[in-house]
Amino acid sequence: MVDLNTVSLFFLFLTLTFLSLAYFIFRCYSGPPNKNSCPQSYPLVGNLVGFLLNHHRFHDWVADMLSTTPSLTIQVNGFLGLSHGICTANPANLDHLLRSNFSNYVKGTRFQSILHDLLGYGIFNVDGDLWFTQRKIASHEFNTRSLKTFISDTVQYQLSNSLIPYLSTACNNRHVIDLQEVLRRFTFDNICNVAFGVDPAWLDMKRVGETSLVSSFVQAFDYAVEVSFNRFMLPLPAIWKIKRLLNIGSEKRYKEAIEIINEYAMNIIRFKEENCRNDDKQEKNQDLLSRFNHSASNLGFLDQDQKRRFLRDIVISFILAGKDSTSTALTWFFWLIAGHARCERLIYEELSAASSEARLASFSYDDLKKFNYLHAALSESLRLFPPVPINSRLTISDNILSSGTYVGKGWFADYSAYAMGRMKRLWGPDCMEFRPERWLDDDGVFQPRDQFKFPVFHCGPRMCLGKDMAYVQMKSIAAAVMYEFEVVAIDGGGCPERIVNPPYVLSLILKMKGGLPIRLKRR
Repeated sequence: MVDLNTVSLFFLFLTLTFLSLAYFIFRCYSGPPNKNSCPQSYPLVGNLVGFLLNHHRFHDWVADMLSTTPSLTIQVNGFLGLSHGICTANPANLDHLLRSNFSNYVKGTRFQSILHDLLGYGIFNVDGDLWFTQRKIASHEFNTRSLKTFISDTVQYQLSNSLIPYLSTACNNRHVIDLQEVLRRFTFDNICNVAFGVDPAWLDMKRVGETSLVSSFVQAFDYAVEVSFNRFMLPLPAIWKIKRLLNIGSEKRYKEAIEIINEYAMNIIRFKEENCRNDDKQEKNQDLLSRFNHSASNLGFLDQDQKRRFLRDIVISFILAGKDSTSTALTWFFWLIAGHARCERLIYEELSAASSEARLASFSYDDLKKFNYLHAALSESLRLFPPVPINSRLTISDNILSSGTYVGKGWFADYSAYAMGRMKRLWGPDCMEFRPERWLDDDGVFQPRDQFKFPVFHCGPRMCLGKDMAYVQMKSIAAAVMYEFEVVAIDGGGCPERIVNPPYVLSLILKMKGGLPIRLKRR
């Protein structure tokens, strides 16, 4: 068997050798890039040299380049000219890409070839009728008052019985804990309760046998997402395709991870089928999977296996959407709050004014809607640190963006939510400051911004249906934790100086590098 490290080092050696030669020749003999090209793009080499030099600060590198262009848009050239595309932080271009010319910019074969094993024909990986059918079902369910109340009640129950007791123990024992990891475990438990009506209890360390099974799934899922992201980032897509064909290295482990993921998803589906057979009271099954199962019953599946595959893709899509995005957003939020004492005080005052006499606040769905400053602080955190920092589409036909930028057929079209949140032309000279007040009117009421300026939840017809659900989760968790505890970041938190050079990991999700070690002080 060929060793993975040997193969990887061989490809890396060949690539770097060629790059060194090509970069030297063309840097010496070619003129500067034309005004429509990426500032760090060169013939044959494309943007690869700049990418390698800025891998550790990729999103800030992209933001720096976009900020230097008149249209906040750059052309991106792949290694050896194998791919071409654009990247934009221009709201008018986003409107063009994601709404007004929606049909010309799709997920396409690029997404489907890379993500099919993981996402199948789930809503995040398809276009056309397949996407529309799932979107229609999801849109109906997400807009029901009963679901919103169910989500709020489920989060509150788990806060009272899981997260707050866990944090109280850590506080009493004066332990340093990794808040990012704690939030990952809690939000995974929460999304499984809300989406499937099952409690994996990953945060409950006492249920060792059950949590070990959950850990195996989560490790497999995280690995599959990491490999999928790396597939997107490889300068030569042929590398991962050859490894998959030969069943070696990361692609072999990826295949094994998918088997674990499939088994876990099918176990959930079979559990729900058994539950439905034993429970003739439909009102008890308020979770999303039960709702989808009922709504999809008239889609005309050939047999039960085909329906199970459909539901499997829905299960994985829900987990992808909810497992890390909320925990990542909250990690950056608590990091920023730890570095901004004034904002922390204002949030606590808002919570205290609304809480009951009880020491542990339990906020209802209607209570949460009144927390304008907390909503503003979360939105400000999302502006600076969007959980999904960059997104991509595939171009069907030659097109011209609103800025006048040409986009060719088959090109990828990326937009960077991370860069957009850091553009002076969009958010003013104080764009690098954490200032929740920018989201409030003179009466202190939250004012949402244009979706194409704040694309954290995507835009247009593919706008995230779980946006309200995400805010309910985030506000519930932030309110409960901040009402009970003062969160003290070991590194001092996200002070203004550190926002400029934040510690993130280059991945599909903008996770904090090294986690978020904290201590807790009871209020």
